[in-house]
Amino acid sequence: MQVTETLSEGLKREFKVVVEAADLAARLDAKLDEIKGQVQLKGFRPGKVPVSHLKKTYGKSVMTDVIQETVGETSQKAIEERELKPALQPNIELEGEVEPVVEGKADLTYKLTFEIMPDFDLPDFSAISLTRPVVEVSDEEVDEAISRMAEQQQNFDAKDEGAKAEDGDRLTIDFVGKIGDEAFEGGTAEGVTLVIGSGQFIPGFEEQLIGAKAGDDVTVNVTFPEEYGAEHLAGKDAVFDVKVQEVAGPAETKVDDDFAKQMGLDSLDALKDALKERIGQDYGNVSRNRVKRSLLDALDDLTDFELPPTMLEQELQQIIQQAQSEKAHSAEGNDGEGEGEGDHDHSDVEITDEEKEEFQTIAARRVRLGLLLSEVGTKNEITVTQDEVNRAIAEQARNFPGQEQQVFQFYTQNPQAQAQIRAPLFEDKVVDYILELAKVSDETVSREDLLADPDAPAEEAAAEEKPKKKTAAKKKTATKKTAAKKKTAAKKKDD
Repeated sequence: MQVTETLSEGLKREFKVVVEAADLAARLDAKLDEIKGQVQLKGFRPGKVPVSHLKKTYGKSVMTDVIQETVGETSQKAIEERELKPALQPNIELEGEVEPVVEGKADLTYKLTFEIMPDFDLPDFSAISLTRPVVEVSDEEVDEAISRMAEQQQNFDAKDEGAKAEDGDRLTIDFVGKIGDEAFEGGTAEGVTLVIGSGQFIPGFEEQLIGAKAGDDVTVNVTFPEEYGAEHLAGKDAVFDVKVQEVAGPAETKVDDDFAKQMGLDSLDALKDALKERIGQDYGNVSRNRVKRSLLDALDDLTDFELPPTMLEQELQQIIQQAQSEKAHSAEGNDGEGEGEGDHDHSDVEITDEEKEEFQTIAARRVRLGLLLSEVGTKNEITVTQDEVNRAIAEQARNFPGQEQQVFQFYTQNPQAQAQIRAPLFEDKVVDYILELAKVSDETVSREDLLADPDAPAEEAAAEEKPKKKTAAKKKTATKKTAAKKKTAAKKKDD
């Protein structure tokens, strides 16, 4: 094998690789000798077919496999001997006519092109100073949470005989719905409970029951909406003969130990403690995301190195495609059709030069941080165990009640899907490692400050002061960077 470097420009590398025909012939003979025991030809005992006869019969087809194996083996060897780390899968392009090579009359010559991973020094993490916003959970917040739970557990007490129904009351009714003089399918029911004002029934139905008493017969005239789900009813006038069985008014839900037991806890104090812990965990998650964002901003400011052009272009195209998809759905009114948007081609949606320039800055940030985090994880032997991946898959499965087994099968049979699970786990471990080395001080803030949109002030400032594009784009898109960066870090780790 002869390897000649034909290009070394920045991170781009190109080599010309030549494998002599004699080497290919030896590989072919070895391959034929390997398979001769499996070949059965008329007139020959198993394993006794001469290699020369096999070559005449199967030589070309086997040589095709030999060429593929040789290209894979020699290209990998050329890269390893020079201790190079490709950023992406190398590109291989055969040179000259293939047929003479297959016939054993010519050397195998191909061009090997790829981009290498950049060399860079890791910043001094101990020099990074960060502030972590924290919130103390107040008793008032816990009481508010309990009040909301009580509202969701609304009870009703039957009103006195002759009491009229009011907005917010719960009625128990029987009804028969008719279009013209004919009852329509699905329009008859008994013992149905309806809270007036809940919007449970079609517009205009509930309001006509205000003032009704238990035992009353009420005629309700309505028009089904044009967009009603049942086509045979959409847009049609209907009459409902309603019999009111009971009128019940809202009853105060007493928040006590019995209420807590309805919620699955032993006492009201236990319920309060559980709520306080849950709220604290929620605040902790927000706090961690804020300090993580600050850390990534700091790392982005501290690092600057050449990025693999193809990796950068792929990231840019992913951002553009996402922006085109969002624009298309926005133009269509977004009709709640978020799922499956990747199945549609929105390449004709216009992206302005200003947007593309901003996206280029975002793509560079994502790739740079992805490479940095991956390098930190590699150098410090940070890994994600299969048990951790399985626990994360279990978390995903809980989002699909009744389909847990299918979710597990999907991930276990799909390595790429598992990589998407593994990537954020790896990233979080690397971030935690860096945070341990950085100087992180806690700052108590209000709940409003913690939960406020961190981008809003930055966007207002950007409109007024027009700061440098890199800073504006970085702050505006900090919450979007994680997914692509995770993918980059995961890919480097998998390689």
